[in-house]
Amino acid sequence: MQQVTIVGAGMMGASIAAVSAAAANRTVLVDLDRERADSAVANARRCIDQMHSSGLVPCDRAEVAKKLLSAADSFETAVSGASLVIEAVPEQLRLKQNLFRTLDSLTDPTTTIASNTSGLRISEIAKDVQYPERTATTHFWFPGHLVPLVEVVMGEHTSEETTQTLRVTLLAWGKTPVVVRRDLPGQLANRILQAIIREAVHIVETGLASAEDVDTAIKAGMGLRFPVWGPLEHIDAVGLDLARAVQESVLPYLNNSTAPGTALTQRCENGDLGWKTGTGFYDWSVKSKESLSCIRDRFIPGAVALIRSLEGAGQPSPTAE
Repeated sequence: MQQVTIVGAGMMGASIAAVSAAAANRTVLVDLDRERADSAVANARRCIDQMHSSGLVPCDRAEVAKKLLSAADSFETAVSGASLVIEAVPEQLRLKQNLFRTLDSLTDPTTTIASNTSGLRISEIAKDVQYPERTATTHFWFPGHLVPLVEVVMGEHTSEETTQTLRVTLLAWGKTPVVVRRDLPGQLANRILQAIIREAVHIVETGLASAEDVDTAIKAGMGLRFPVWGPLEHIDAVGLDLARAVQESVLPYLNNSTAPGTALTQRCENGDLGWKTGTGFYDWSVKSKESLSCIRDRFIPGAVALIRSLEGAGQPSPTAE
């Protein structure tokens, strides 16, 4: 049985710890504030309960997983004997750099040290460590215990051995890892997401459609196909000549700005920051974040189970339209 240490007691740390423990690893959640560490363990156990209720983890495995979780308030104690350490602290470069230097000095050189950063470069985070070849990014997508994707990002000095070890480990955890071989802002999936968001904001800004219709178009159209029918599969299926012709027609009219859109910037300047202030692209006094989150958290496990059952049954891919 391996030991995994998660540094950081926020929701992502708890979520990752739940996945690790569900894969039968002794899992230590560490935070210098012991109360926060204990709270993170409680949150991780709730994540395991949700994984069980969603059909992702059987009952007996869930009960064992909850017992494999423990809390610590000392880095030295927490990383002793760990084969993998995952950092999940706030997105502050200096904080992560200092933490990586500490972890590098406390762990055996064979221990893999990974960051859950969603935007910072692992090359910068690990620039002062003695063994940068054993560092990488493992970016779990929120909510990390439900979404299968984990981006494994190689830094400038990350070894192929480290990359493949992480990939194999994550597969054993039931995740779907993708390897990102260049350490660029946005990693892989977030680069695609930001391109979609940029065009979505631009459509609202230019009056082409409302925010609600933009979201509806994505959720009721391409969003339903994407889990089993990726964009590159799509253009291969319909024909690259057709894909090129469509791009020649449409691309000149898409937004290619390198700055955030006016519709987004103006709302921020007006203090309309979305759900946390009550107004953004939507009026959140009549729209419920909790309801949306509940639907999301019920939908994802069901979609994952359906996809895996179809793949296991060898069902043909859907046809392009």
